[in-house]
Amino acid sequence: MELPDSITDVVDFLSRLPGVGNKSATRQTLALMKWPLEDIRRFGSLIEGLSRVRTCEKCSFFCEADLCTLCTDKERASRRELCVVENVVDLLAIEKSGEYRGPYHILGAVLNPLLGVGPEELGLGSMAQRIGEEGIESIIVAVNPSVEGDATASYIREILPGEVKVERIGFGIPIGGALEYLDSMTITKALENRKRM
Repeated sequence: MELPDSITDVVDFLSRLPGVGNKSATRQTLALMKWPLEDIRRFGSLIEGLSRVRTCEKCSFFCEADLCTLCTDKERASRRELCVVENVVDLLAIEKSGEYRGPYHILGAVLNPLLGVGPEELGLGSMAQRIGEEGIESIIVAVNPSVEGDATASYIREILPGEVKVERIGFGIPIGGALEYLDSMTITKALENRKRM
């Protein structure tokens, strides 16, 4: 038994999404088939609307104009600090915490010579220029704790003038975590990032 091409084509496209296999994509497509025709048309229109999304000229966040809402926010722009993240998902996680309300810069990746990702691919030169032009005094490097993330953080420190304060976010034991179940690297980072009480 074969499903019509119009269904299998949707299944194939949904299967391209991360974490969605053929079975899940089939279930989701069959669920869509139960929607009213107007909802299916609206959903198709919303998906088509993604073609209008581009990246912000300043920070590389998503927008539909030259600059995103984060970069056009005057309160954020007035802060003389910049949070540097690897990708949009990391930016969203920091925003969700509510602890940081300043401007961002999205690298898109971290330095990885084996994969051909160097400073040029990350746009670190334009980031350094932005820091100078906007009078940024403090950088928060919020990239993951890995060899590549550490190399990226070190490189950022090297290319910026000495008067720019560069900090790395803390890493260590998660809330509710037990020492006995943690790997040695997590414990090492927790000890390195300890602070006075």
